[in-house]
Amino acid sequence: MKLAKLALALTATLAVLSPAKADTADFYRGKTINLVVGYGPGGGYDIFARLLARWYGNHMPGKPNVVVQNMPGAASLRATNFLAVQAPKDGTYIAAFDRNMPLIALIGGNPNVQFDPLKLTWLGTLSDSTEDAFNLFVRKRDDIKTIEDLRKPGGPQVAIGVTSAGATDHDITVLLKDVLGLNIRVVPGYQDSNTIGLAVENGELDGQFVNYVSTKVARPAWTNPAGKMQVLMQFARKTRHPELPNVPTALELSKNANATKMIELAEIPYLIARPYAAPPAIPEDRAKALQEAFMATARDPEFVAEATKLNLELTPLNAEQALGVVKQLVAFDQTQKDKLRDIMYAAAKN
Repeated sequence: MKLAKLALALTATLAVLSPAKADTADFYRGKTINLVVGYGPGGGYDIFARLLARWYGNHMPGKPNVVVQNMPGAASLRATNFLAVQAPKDGTYIAAFDRNMPLIALIGGNPNVQFDPLKLTWLGTLSDSTEDAFNLFVRKRDDIKTIEDLRKPGGPQVAIGVTSAGATDHDITVLLKDVLGLNIRVVPGYQDSNTIGLAVENGELDGQFVNYVSTKVARPAWTNPAGKMQVLMQFARKTRHPELPNVPTALELSKNANATKMIELAEIPYLIARPYAAPPAIPEDRAKALQEAFMATARDPEFVAEATKLNLELTPLNAEQALGVVKQLVAFDQTQKDKLRDIMYAAAKN
């Protein structure tokens, strides 16, 4: 008798849920999901997004097409603002943007920010950076063998290319220059990491901060110990990367508690190293479908195999976990957030 009642209850539940799922499938059938990437073609965010786009629609109700649109500008702030303000709130737009965007919104100081990271419809992240590192790559020189050579007062200096305030490369470069006393000349204004890498190879710059895993994909010669580039420091690592046992982390190089706290704050966004979100306030059933499809894609054996073949770090977190990282930033000591804001924007004005 109990089993019969349970079966009837389950049947009733399915009867309630099925029309909603059918409505979601009907909405997406024949439509296109626009995946906006906040950087130009060829960089890490673009590579991940184009890979995701190939499988994502297969896991959505109604199997819509997924088209990637590059929208570079202001270190992906342009794309993030577009997602929050201008993109239709019907579930047909999602975006990949810089991991630092939530931090930029929360520390203040940038009048161009038009979004609240707590109100975005988070889908998750394809990487939590546990298998990656954000490294300082510098061209090999006789006067620079280790990071300590860049900390000598009056010692050798390197020109490091960055995009603009708000982007990880800019913010980490100016922060570590300040708190670790690095002899770095920051050269801003580049469109994305790919154009910075080309400038390094052309001799226009001495180096850049860039993800280790994506560098192995885009510029494998840089990660060859016998090549022309060297890694001097690792960021966003509690411990040294297994492939770089002789390269110190930023936390190891910290000389005081203030520097350590600043580094810890700046490392939090790496827990959502490859973030994806949809606009705020989209219909609940479509938000759920987008979120479930994101994680289903991240676990799709064919998708995983292709990511592995490309040497991409795939350590996904779901929507709730990604939002939890944003909440960590909200809860972090405000004094440290104010200090980070001051460092970032003082450098941007110079």
